[in-house]
Amino acid sequence: QVQLVESGGGVVQAGGALRLSCAASGRTGEIYAVGWFRQAPGKEREFVATIRWRGDRSDYADSVKGRFTISKDDAENTVDLQMNSLKPDDTAVYSCAARLGNRLSRVGVEYDYWGQGTQVTVSS
Repeated sequence: QVQLVESGGGVVQAGGALRLSCAASGRTGEIYAVGWFRQAPGKEREFVATIRWRGDRSDYADSVKGRFTISKDDAENTVDLQMNSLKPDDTAVYSCAARLGNRLSRVGVEYDYWGQGTQVTVSS
């Protein structure tokens, strides 16, 4: 089992920044990648970014490329999402997820463990 706990959500004005953190525990040696997804009210869950657990290969949704940066802290077993130049459209519940497979994925159902989510609200 892998446990994931997100932190760092909140309310910010448009143009501002937030940093989310996803702390992993349990059988972290089995993780291949950790991704961030988001879901706004009335919308489907959307891929945001993902990163390999070992190594620095990453992938981003076009909607956040150049504004968001995903990174991993090997010492703390955390995956952070630095979000800059936030827009009201970025408002959503952000969740991190761990994948035990053998490649990066943008598909939520291909992730095996999920955190509880953290709310990000961007006001205009």
